[in-house]
Amino acid sequence: MAEPGLARLGKADLEVSLGETLDWLPAEVRARSVVRELKAGESLFRRGDRAAAIFAVERGRLQLIRYAGDHRVILHTANAGHLFAEAALFASTYHCDAVAAVLSRVRTYPKRAVLAAVRADPERGERFMAVLAREIQRLRTRLEERNIRSARERVLHHLLLSAGEDGRTVRLDGTLMDLAAEIGLTHEALYRALAALSKEGTIARRGSDIRLRRAV
Repeated sequence: MAEPGLARLGKADLEVSLGETLDWLPAEVRARSVVRELKAGESLFRRGDRAAAIFAVERGRLQLIRYAGDHRVILHTANAGHLFAEAALFASTYHCDAVAAVLSRVRTYPKRAVLAAVRADPERGERFMAVLAREIQRLRTRLEERNIRSARERVLHHLLLSAGEDGRTVRLDGTLMDLAAEIGLTHEALYRALAALSKEGTIARRGSDIRLRRAV
């Protein structure tokens, strides 16, 4: 059940450098950017704050979160090399919280400057649209992941997409509870799935690393 999604959108399609993400931005807009260093658990913005900028993750991981009562829902995880909060360009306020999951560095691009650059140059606008289209592909893959009913298959799907350069090793830079929330499982279901995958020899765990038995 995990394989069809990979056939349509491979792991390489989900990976992008920050340079590729932002090559459409003119130098003058980049020069106006500001760097924010965030500790784990520190907020970049809160739901309802004025939408004044979009952001790129240079290091670490940001989670976009909403709350349903006491229940935390992770809407999206932005990793290093990813742009996020693009909807702020067309909204007056942010619609969720952005919280650093780990020690992170984020670059802030002023909303007005970004919009002016897009409006002034249609070619830049098209390149920005290409970035957004790639992000839509990435989100569709994650939605597909959420629709995998088997916890084992969902976890395996996520590991396959998250493997590093060797195609085998996944390095967790958060907790297992963070991972469970990201892929829409209870932490108990995640633990059981990881235990089953370990028992059958599909994965091997060592510290914060999970190693797949075969490359993808």
